[in-house]
Amino acid sequence: MADPSLHHEAQPLKFIAVDYCPESCTHSPESSTITLTFDHRGGSRWRSTTRFQYGTFSSLIQCPKGNTSGLNFNIYLSSLEGDKSQDEIDFEFLGKDKRIVQTNYYTAGTGNREAIHDLGFDCSDGFHEYVIKWGPDLIQWLIDGKVIRSVVRADGEGFPQKPMFLYASVWDASYIDEGRWTGPYVGCDAPYICLYKNVNVPVGTAVE
Repeated sequence: MADPSLHHEAQPLKFIAVDYCPESCTHSPESSTITLTFDHRGGSRWRSTTRFQYGTFSSLIQCPKGNTSGLNFNIYLSSLEGDKSQDEIDFEFLGKDKRIVQTNYYTAGTGNREAIHDLGFDCSDGFHEYVIKWGPDLIQWLIDGKVIRSVVRADGEGFPQKPMFLYASVWDASYIDEGRWTGPYVGCDAPYICLYKNVNVPVGTAVE
């Protein structure tokens, strides 16, 4: 299914905002790298400085090494983190198992569309490319150029349409579902460093 909104030209993400713990996030525009560190201080979250409406978003990511049980590391789109009626499209790594990734999307605050995907590799072993393609009627998630999930908008169904920031974070999610989601936090290999490289966002779809 062709969707022209999925084929915007891409450009490097030059500027980011850090929502909390700026000392745990570094950004080097010259080398196109962003690092997030989780340690005794907690984690951190960065985002684009503008929202976008539709297009292709991508990053090379090397996830943290060691025993990451309890942690969530990710890259995702959200109209506003913390808003109860947010639109959102996610890649989420669950620290208890670095050979899987979870995808999900929310419309007006409603999610429950999770899917678990076998990566076929350990996400901390090296850089892999993660891509979200988002249009009015189609969402695709790709890893290393291969589509792992496609969702086509059904007639009468809500679909993410609010302009969204690109976000990424590393945080302790071990309190969710009594540790069943990401595992109990162990922390024996802290600090945990998640590396993002060559983050790209669409050209011409920024809305503010």
